[in-house]
Amino acid sequence: MKKILVITSILLTYSMSGQQITPKDAFLEKWDNSKAYLLAVAEAMPDSLYNYKPTDRQMSFKEQLMHIKGNMDWLSTTYFSELEFERKKTPPPNTKKETIALIQAAFTATSKRIKNSAESSLQEEVSFFAGPKSKLQILNLLQDHVTHHRGQLIVYLNLNEIEPPQYVGW
Repeated sequence: MKKILVITSILLTYSMSGQQITPKDAFLEKWDNSKAYLLAVAEAMPDSLYNYKPTDRQMSFKEQLMHIKGNMDWLSTTYFSELEFERKKTPPPNTKKETIALIQAAFTATSKRIKNSAESSLQEEVSFFAGPKSKLQILNLLQDHVTHHRGQLIVYLNLNEIEPPQYVGW
């Protein structure tokens, strides 16, 4: 009985602290912070350096951002909506402002798709090019992909003597 009271007390304290306890809510909280941080990184780079790339074999700053956007669109549409994802070849945005607007829209659309998904759907197994995965694993991939490429963008800022924005974590 004492164990049950202790566990109940911990759970009540945890839920009253405002912390989100479901995987979907935890993801969405982190996703919002990830959005804020990526947008701060995108804002830090001057428009004149959006085509900068450290070597010929790497993507430019803008291409990295558009790659992140494309991945968000693909994964969230394919695995968290009823829509058919259409991979379209579209011309890249011309300006920093246009690029940032596209990134914001992709984050917003992804959030909306995840919010509209049932928590129980995260356990569903889906077909993925790397083998069967759960939708929860797809959520982890969404965040991991943003983090991976954002890290590269921070290096691009540093190579141009631009101080990266302060990290936005939990």
